[in-house]
Amino acid sequence: VQLQASGGGLVQAGGSLRLSCAASGGTFRYYTKGWFRQAPGKEREFVAAINWSGRRTSYADSVKGRFTISRDNAKDTADLQMNSLKPEDLANYYCVADPRESINYSPGEYQYWGQGTQVTVSS
Repeated sequence: VQLQASGGGLVQAGGSLRLSCAASGGTFRYYTKGWFRQAPGKEREFVAAINWSGRRTSYADSVKGRFTISRDNAKDTADLQMNSLKPEDLANYYCVADPRESINYSPGEYQYWGQGTQVTVSS
């Protein structure tokens, strides 16, 4: 069972990117899903999460109002729409999933991790 993140790339400050996370080899339809990121020389940090029904979401203060997390349980995907990107958003972004209902903010609380997708924002 794997998560596959895609959609990263190079964008100018103020631009947008959409990351997508797809499941393979199994299903994460009823899992809490989320995104973490890790910038060079920094610890991995919480970005956003969404519960299995999509009714509850949570965002890091640094991305609130600019990023939107969504999910499509029929396709078993979770997307992160990133608008008004800033140079400080530069990081490797990881999608995550966990079978528990709660939204958690620590990397250790998520059982499944996808490989990272790099987001580079030029000033």
